[in-house]
Amino acid sequence: MATNIGIMDAAYFVGRSEILAWINSTLQLSLSKVEEACSGAVHCQLLDAAHPGIVPMHKVNFDAKNEYEMIQNYKVLQDVFNKLKITKHIEVSKLVKGRPLDNLEFMQWMKRYCDSVNSGQINYNASERREVCRGGRETSKKSANSHASTKGSTSQRPQSSHGSRRTEVSNANPTNQAVKVARAPSAGGPAYEEKLTELKLSIDSLEKERDFYFAKLRDIEILCQTPEIEHSPIVGAIQKILYAADDDGTAVAEAQAMLSVGDKELSPIAEVSEEKGSSETHKRKNIANIDFDAAGIATLSPRQRLSDISDVHCSGSPLMTC
Repeated sequence: MATNIGIMDAAYFVGRSEILAWINSTLQLSLSKVEEACSGAVHCQLLDAAHPGIVPMHKVNFDAKNEYEMIQNYKVLQDVFNKLKITKHIEVSKLVKGRPLDNLEFMQWMKRYCDSVNSGQINYNASERREVCRGGRETSKKSANSHASTKGSTSQRPQSSHGSRRTEVSNANPTNQAVKVARAPSAGGPAYEEKLTELKLSIDSLEKERDFYFAKLRDIEILCQTPEIEHSPIVGAIQKILYAADDDGTAVAEAQAMLSVGDKELSPIAEVSEEKGSSETHKRKNIANIDFDAAGIATLSPRQRLSDISDVHCSGSPLMTC
């Protein structure tokens, strides 16, 4: 039995028209939309058709309009699932909202399960089983009336075709339109459902990618709020880009301008450090020259030292003659 079916299984590519035809033929109903079965009563009776007598139909409410009434039907369905050891999860909160896609997916699973149980061949009196349900008799009457009106409208069509030639020509366009309308659901059946599945998968992947990059940006924001680097120019530039509301490229230009201003503010400090370095180098050169001169004097002989002193005295005083 197909209790758990993958999302890419062929069961989820069955179109709405086929699902509705299966429900209406099995339960003798006249549903026009899949979401009309959101009350859960139809699901209970489908399971009763697959396993006759296992569903307590007297607890099923076909007249459920409010969510709390629908939830009671799904409780009955869940109890039957537990008896049959079916592990399929019922998303009651989504189904009772009447969302078309959620109800379609669950009904596609129901069709696959029922087909796997009885191979599509059942002998089931749906109207008689609904008699014990709350609102089941009224539901059967509405379905019978809708079937009768449908048969009456189809029987009147051949009589209207025996009119004049002009009437035949005028009736040609509605016939063509009916053919086009009938072809539209069949043409957009499995392909339409497959496209929906692809879009759902792509949306899921995009949401995961969005959450991933948002977490990265949040980590950068927390790092920029560190007290040691919070007021630095590069952190300000990063925050400028991070908090930019417009995507016109101006945030990047403003961030670059902030970095250039920060470099100019730091440049005088570099010049002062360079001046200090050059003055210290000059002092080192002078000290080296003095040491070199002292070493040279120490290597001279006593006679050379006396001659140098006499030269200094002669040249230093105009009153002395040598």
